[in-house]
Amino acid sequence: MIKIKKINFQGLKQQFQVKKPWDDVIIFVLNILIAIPVFIIVHQNLINPNWFLNIDRVVLFIVMVVVIQIILRFLRTIIIFCIILYVLVLFYGSTVGNYGFNSVFEDYNSILYTMSDNPYPQDIIIAKLLPFPNKSKIINAIEYQNPKVRNFAIMATSKHFKDVKGYSDYRTIIQCFAVFKEINSRWNYVSDPKARDYIATATESLLYFSGDCDDHSILMAATIKSIGGTPRLIHTTGHIYPEILIGSLTDLEKVNFLIKNVLFTAESSNKKLFYHVDERGQIWMNLDYTATYPGGPFLSEEILGALTLD
Repeated sequence: MIKIKKINFQGLKQQFQVKKPWDDVIIFVLNILIAIPVFIIVHQNLINPNWFLNIDRVVLFIVMVVVIQIILRFLRTIIIFCIILYVLVLFYGSTVGNYGFNSVFEDYNSILYTMSDNPYPQDIIIAKLLPFPNKSKIINAIEYQNPKVRNFAIMATSKHFKDVKGYSDYRTIIQCFAVFKEINSRWNYVSDPKARDYIATATESLLYFSGDCDDHSILMAATIKSIGGTPRLIHTTGHIYPEILIGSLTDLEKVNFLIKNVLFTAESSNKKLFYHVDERGQIWMNLDYTATYPGGPFLSEEILGALTLD
């Protein structure tokens, strides 16, 4: 009985075994498909040692590729099962976890976008390849479900642009601009303690409307998200600032008209709007504390990372 089972297993293994040289080709492709998302997950949860030219990240990726290659070659006789397992893991991530088919597609799309000859060189976002500073602390500090945060946002929408008519499709964006106006008109820049990053929560910043760039970004993101807007934080060299999702290029034209002719006519007069276009063609507009109108000039244009709050 034992001998029969052994024969059946050997026959099953031979049936699913891929012949040379296609097994090497499949192993290489599968290695890359696995290595990229695993690298993205791992490196974003590691402390950044700030090696020159991010050599540490290059070394990490090479080590991961080598390790995965060895594992796959060891399992080459059951490579079909490895592919099935990979698909099952992504299926589980899509249904239960936070990283699945859609996340993998967007990560590959981002990588191809950064490699392409796109018309927005300042928009090459390598958030997938560099860790966002203080990511977990910042996410926890964006208390968009806190009643104090939402009540402040509601107050701002009642104070500014309440009587704007004829733009129902852009009501949420207009209300987010009201929040921007209220915060930026009251914000007082105060530096962190020397040689230490102090991450203030949104409710803490509501007390005195004071803090540095990350405190401002946290408060802006929390209040915008609390009333239905989609914010994200942009990390540049020595600076963090918030942006808001506008939509398509058609939406940008409408919002541009609103800013220049209805909402911020004096502040934006004869001035340019600044925004970024992501890898999916979506428009994100600058809401930095240095700006007097949405889409004001960037304090720093080189993007090192983006943290989107879906």
